[in-house]
Amino acid sequence: MRNKLAYGIIAICGLALAGCYGGGSASTDESSSSAKAKDNGTFNLVVQQEMPTADLSVATDTISFTALNNVYEGIYRLDKDNKPQPAGASEKVKVSDDGKTYTVKLRKDAKWSNGDPVTAKDYVFGWQRTVKPETASEYAYLFEPVENAADITAGKKAPDELGIKAVNDYELEIKLSKPTPYFDYLLAFPSFFPQNQKVVEANGKEYATKSDKAVYNGPFTLEGFDGPGTDTEWEYKKNDTYWDKDEVKLSKVKVNVVKESSTSLNLFKDGEADDVILSGELAQQNANDPAYKSFKEARTSYLEYNQRKEDSPFRNENLRKAISYAINRKSLVNQVLGDGSVVSTGLVPSGMSKNPKTDEDFAKEAGNLAPYDKEKAKEYWDKAKKELKIDSLSFELMASDTDSSKKVIEYMQSALEETLPGIKVKPTPVPFSVRLDRSNAGDFDVLLGGWGADYADPSSCTDLFVTGNSYNRGRWSNEEYDKAVENSGNKDASDEEARWDDLQKANEIISKESGVAPLYQLSEAHLVNKKIKGVVHHPAGASWDYKWTYVEE
Repeated sequence: MRNKLAYGIIAICGLALAGCYGGGSASTDESSSSAKAKDNGTFNLVVQQEMPTADLSVATDTISFTALNNVYEGIYRLDKDNKPQPAGASEKVKVSDDGKTYTVKLRKDAKWSNGDPVTAKDYVFGWQRTVKPETASEYAYLFEPVENAADITAGKKAPDELGIKAVNDYELEIKLSKPTPYFDYLLAFPSFFPQNQKVVEANGKEYATKSDKAVYNGPFTLEGFDGPGTDTEWEYKKNDTYWDKDEVKLSKVKVNVVKESSTSLNLFKDGEADDVILSGELAQQNANDPAYKSFKEARTSYLEYNQRKEDSPFRNENLRKAISYAINRKSLVNQVLGDGSVVSTGLVPSGMSKNPKTDEDFAKEAGNLAPYDKEKAKEYWDKAKKELKIDSLSFELMASDTDSSKKVIEYMQSALEETLPGIKVKPTPVPFSVRLDRSNAGDFDVLLGGWGADYADPSSCTDLFVTGNSYNRGRWSNEEYDKAVENSGNKDASDEEARWDDLQKANEIISKESGVAPLYQLSEAHLVNKKIKGVVHHPAGASWDYKWTYVEE
């Protein structure tokens, strides 16, 4: 069966951190404590960055996706065990024997927050809007399994040729160009959610720029959002038109942007915040606090080098290797971050996917492809200097301006300048939205970036660095890598082992060439009010879901 294949290839291998706060399974907390749940409770949440966008078609980041996942809903929603379950759909999607046709029955009681019914046409419109070239969605590539999607994005076909059609108001037919083992997960991802055409077109360029310039079909509505990349306060308010509103206990989630861990800690101690993120020394100092929780993400943080220009020194493989070998990742995660993050051994994070034959974790099977070795770092630096005909090199290292990111790039500066004589690093922390804009425009030398898997499969990471992908911001390019990724996408259901081998090959190529330099797999250290229960964390996909959250009396 289709679902068995999907879970065989992309099995989420027990990231036990997924589920609710407070220990134990979310379902146990729900059933045993629901009688104590305080209806109309308020959850005061602190995040580290502004929201760059509230537009489903253009969102690319964890802050936006968390917001969108709570105020919208798609065909599926990930449950407390990270498995796709019917949400906008009234039942499990039916998949044809060849794995290429999906028949979706939509629930008839789903409504938008303005009272409009959510119909099949809303999904067709939303998907077409995302893939058409005019939208310039960086996530359009996720739709490539859908028939004609790549050609539409490239301007070769019209949006109405996309492989999705409304059979009637409450039935969708989706046609794929090839079987896609992880497609159920995409149906639970915000980029694939419906959009209300009437509201989008009525607001034009103003659509989703403020919370009242959109309508919502999720557990909450977005309130008080006054502008992408600038607003530091907004709310998720219980949506009274939501089909499953009786399951939603919170009246609102109040979100406040605070970038300094020390300020967040003070807010928590003063009872003004229920959930805050700590980093560095503060995370280490509070690790024994009963309120401390560490959540491991399916996210790899890495250095990305700008290789867009022909004369870029970062096109030199030996230079990239020198930088990678010079970084003591163990010291970085233990002494600088201190939040439970672990050393990355390659591009694909651990604890996300298993070999369909041996059940071995992808990252463990690959081995350490990003080791620390000071002597090799110096050897490669000497080779790079000869090949580039330089004695020194100065460059800017850009990152977001959170406490943890600033400490990481300061550590990088020290490690690289100490190990590689002649290297000069200028740490450049900037606001999150600025980092996104500059990285998209290629306005950087070296970037501290990262990627959280959108779905629990290695391809969510390996697809990024194919030549021409919009997320390949440094423009690293390797024909052998491209071929391995392409081959993995062309395998049918009977070739899952061969597909796995292709993905491992791609992972090995980019790591050994230091196309990017993997650094650490992120964990977030939180302090959480003991009264807050039922927050669901997804290591892959939109990170946080507050549908089942409640305040215990």
